[in-house]
Amino acid sequence: MLQALIFDVDGTLADTESLHREAFNHAFAQAGLGWHWDEALYTGLLEVSGGKERLLHYWRCVQPDLRELEAGAVQATIDRLHAVKTAWYEDAVGRGAVALRPGVLALMDEARGQGLQLAIATTTSPVNIAALLRTAIGPDWRLHFRAVGDASNAPVKKPHPQVYRQVLTDLGLAPENCVAFEDSANGLAAAAGAGLRTVITPTAFTAHHDFADALRVVPDLGHVSLARLREWLRA
Repeated sequence: MLQALIFDVDGTLADTESLHREAFNHAFAQAGLGWHWDEALYTGLLEVSGGKERLLHYWRCVQPDLRELEAGAVQATIDRLHAVKTAWYEDAVGRGAVALRPGVLALMDEARGQGLQLAIATTTSPVNIAALLRTAIGPDWRLHFRAVGDASNAPVKKPHPQVYRQVLTDLGLAPENCVAFEDSANGLAAAAGAGLRTVITPTAFTAHHDFADALRVVPDLGHVSLARLREWLRA
């Protein structure tokens, strides 16, 4: 029996990656680094889950001899860059720079109307989740979700299944009673690793990924209803 829907955030609930890229470039400019992530470069960098992890990966690519200095100078720099990036992103989202993807709210409303639980499983930070959903749903957005797994309570990033296992524990449900919604191969691998069947809604940044193991791949959640989900699960 289908009892819960579990949603990734970036790329799934909203097509946020272009805005994240702008936020990173803003942080680089503020720091005077001379770094710039264009769309093609950022598409590749998205293979690395987590903003701080992505920063460190890129830094090591452009500076292969990078070594942590005394008192953690490399990590401190990454933390500062990420803080500037996050503040810029939060402000932009609050000003309406992104909206939820088609069908997201309708599917959530249908699920809640039929007594299903909703949950979030993401590698992003709590502040990014709140910025998006506070604007899209309202100040009481947290009341809509029985469980929220994020970078604060599941720090091991996708494709590791930690965040999905954490959310399933918080829901008190078995994976066969839930469906996950993702937009990337890393997300699909994380959900599958927790035993979840997954519906994929790709973006321009992830359309080239391998989604062979997905329950279904659809353009957006406007193509999904609970009746259709149950048909897919039975099949």
